[in-house]
Amino acid sequence: MIATKLYVPQLRRPFVARPRLSERLRRGAESRLTLLSAPAGFGKTTLLAEWLAATSAEDRCVAWLSLDPADNDPASFWTGVVTAFQSALPGVGSAALELSSSSPVPTDLVLTTVLNELAAVPGVLWLVLDDYHFIDNREVGDGMAFLLDHLPPRAHVVISTRADPGLPLPRWRARGELVEIREAELRFTSGEAAAYLNGVAALDLGVEEVAVLGQRTEGWIAALQLAALSIQGRDDAAGFIARFAGNDRYIVDYLVEEVLRHQSERVRDFLLQSAVLDRFTGPLCDALTGRDNGSSMLLALERANLFIVPLDDRREWYRYHHLFADVLRANLLGERPEQLPLLHERASRWFEHHDLPEDAVRHALAGRDFDRAAHLMELAVPAIRRNRQEAMLVGWLKDLPDGAVRRSPVLSVFYGFMLMVSGDLHGVEPRLDDAERALAGVPDGAAPPWADTEELRTLPATIAVYRASLAQARGDAAGVEENARHALALARPGDHLARGAAAGFLGLAAWAKGDIPEALQTFTQAVASLQASGNLVDELSSTVALADMWLAAGRPGTARRLYGDALRVAESHGEPVARATAELHVGLSETDCQRGELGHSRQHLDAAAVFFDRGGMTESRYRWFVARGLLAHAEGSPEQAIGFLDQAEPLYRRGFFPEVRPIAAMKARVWITQGKLAQAAEWARERDIAVTDAASYLHECDHLTLVRLLIAQHRLHPDAGAAEGTDRLLERLGDAARSSGRDGSLVEIRMLQALSRHAQGHRPQARAALGRAFAEAPEADGYVLLFLDEGEPMLELLRDAAHLEGTHPGAGGDQARRLLSLVPAAAPPADGPGHRPPSSPEALSRRERQVLRLLASELTGPQIAGELFISHNTLRTHTKHIFTKLEVTNRQAAVRRARERGLM
Repeated sequence: MIATKLYVPQLRRPFVARPRLSERLRRGAESRLTLLSAPAGFGKTTLLAEWLAATSAEDRCVAWLSLDPADNDPASFWTGVVTAFQSALPGVGSAALELSSSSPVPTDLVLTTVLNELAAVPGVLWLVLDDYHFIDNREVGDGMAFLLDHLPPRAHVVISTRADPGLPLPRWRARGELVEIREAELRFTSGEAAAYLNGVAALDLGVEEVAVLGQRTEGWIAALQLAALSIQGRDDAAGFIARFAGNDRYIVDYLVEEVLRHQSERVRDFLLQSAVLDRFTGPLCDALTGRDNGSSMLLALERANLFIVPLDDRREWYRYHHLFADVLRANLLGERPEQLPLLHERASRWFEHHDLPEDAVRHALAGRDFDRAAHLMELAVPAIRRNRQEAMLVGWLKDLPDGAVRRSPVLSVFYGFMLMVSGDLHGVEPRLDDAERALAGVPDGAAPPWADTEELRTLPATIAVYRASLAQARGDAAGVEENARHALALARPGDHLARGAAAGFLGLAAWAKGDIPEALQTFTQAVASLQASGNLVDELSSTVALADMWLAAGRPGTARRLYGDALRVAESHGEPVARATAELHVGLSETDCQRGELGHSRQHLDAAAVFFDRGGMTESRYRWFVARGLLAHAEGSPEQAIGFLDQAEPLYRRGFFPEVRPIAAMKARVWITQGKLAQAAEWARERDIAVTDAASYLHECDHLTLVRLLIAQHRLHPDAGAAEGTDRLLERLGDAARSSGRDGSLVEIRMLQALSRHAQGHRPQARAALGRAFAEAPEADGYVLLFLDEGEPMLELLRDAAHLEGTHPGAGGDQARRLLSLVPAAAPPADGPGHRPPSSPEALSRRERQVLRLLASELTGPQIAGELFISHNTLRTHTKHIFTKLEVTNRQAAVRRARERGLM
């Protein structure tokens, strides 16, 4: 099978067979990379097409991608590559295709996903990348090097290019993993030149005439092709050949002049005027030429084989062969430079009227009509924001002179926002200042000189919202509140988007201070305003922050229900809310992981990977890697967890959510469970935290990580003074959490108090603290991993609580037994504070234990499936596994047997 986006000149007869080069290509099966590198016009694409035509029936798949300048961007490039793979190998690349359309692209994740799928392909696979000289993006080059270094043995890459690519060719050459076909090999031999001139072109030239042309063109195929076109119809072919001389540049100039000079003035005008277009159709050409014969002219050019390439089967859209287009544009610039601005303006207006803003803006920029380009960008901003295509606008703004950006308040504000997204906080405020100055400069009663859009009308409130975001990124809580309240004052009653954003920042400010009741109340109002605005993506995405607040309030079940309800809405709307769908899957992954439902946690992450990082979804990518790290840790893979957290760290962007869970603290917790206390202690020194610190919500995660470190150190080297300081810190943290309504924090604090007492040998006090922890957790199912992650010391406390419930009321025996029921059958305890015992093959999984507990209720099967967010068929599968492991045949017997074995 061959998947192709192949753009080559459409010849009316077969081209020249070149078996000597086809054999070199076949040798590529012994290497990672086959490189065809030569200047334009040396037949690279045609050679590859000939080779594929001769070998396509063999047991191999070929994915072909012809590149152009628009592909010099990671999103476009990797989308094209994955699409080619997917076309050649149906079923391969679906997940990676979604990832590759993002900016910035998660290249490692895209490639890892694709490589894993390619490794399972049984046959030989070839990826052909034609016209790779258009690619000089370093990120794309790094990704290609990674791809080539990790290719499965039966996969191979062919690159065709006019210039050597920025890849580690010497390394692969030294390893024998590179086959090269260069200019010397691609030149036509005398026999191949004769076959082309007399066979394909049917010129009937003599041996000497063929030899002269072959010598003077030095085997350059494009020059021979152009010469053949010029010779056709001449009575004096020998005289033409005798006068033919010059180096490559002069040969091209001379031959193209000969071709163009022999066209009618009407055809020549059409060729030059349409040369400004990268792609064209008949009506578009009419708009440029002022005539009405564009469609018939394109068909005539195709029949005449004048280097025109159809881009679809209907023969509606075309482009010129790249070499021919270059020459046409050079001639247009040399002969009629005054026409260029007008031609680009006409093209821009045609694309604008046909709702193709990207092409309209590109031609306005090419014609250096920057005011028009800025106007078109302003018109496009609402749709760009609605469809999350911010990456496209960023690309436009890079090509727009800075002065033009600053003159447009809408573009200035958006540019400032994109600087903030990229992490450049220092550049944001000057852009907002520019926008305010431009708005203030409009005289009272005068019409603004910019595009009349809703974005412009609501811009003052938007600026205040972005200032609130900037203040949050800087940790300026007072500035957040001040600017958010200013935005509310500026927003009109019906401006629900600005009002929702402002209320949202007030809620985030309260969250950052740890005032969870105020945060929940204010942020709930913000979500309602976003709903009223019709901005479904932001409404659904805001569920993530709202759910985080409910988790802080100690209501993981409420958070999970919010996620589930929002996800159902998102999935019903499909692609337009893909960003929110990804974020909601990530949120559910974290809650399911904390519930001990690791399989479901992984499923949600896999689902999110299909959607996330589209349109600059940096925060989604950050949270995905965090969740993946937490899952890896829960699965007993600490080194993998550290790796995922390392990938998350550079993706964090200040200005969106409070940093209540720093990456460095999460990594330190993993080190503590590994027993790497020296690394964790170094983290504490770098963070400059101590047991004498005042309680602060934004530092609570750091402080609770420090407590874990001190407890682990105390177990190895008892220190009564340090233990006393640890207990005092926990008391301060507990008081602050209780007074601020942070029951989620209180559960963790009480649990750590229990572990601290246990480490000091105070078992009764430890049991009492554990009982208080359970009392603070009315939704105990949401805290499975919080307790079980603490390893053997916690298991000892749980066993004590389970056994002493009858004689020590309030010890939390029911909760302890439930947690112990989720621990797989254990091997002898291992050392280390975070040890997790291995699973027994016959032990019930965590999901099966959850199903078992619900089987003991009065819920029906469909009701149980709904409670667990699974299908009825999946529930039946779990039930069947439970019956098999418990050696029973019905629901009642399963519950009875489980109780006999202490499983519930």
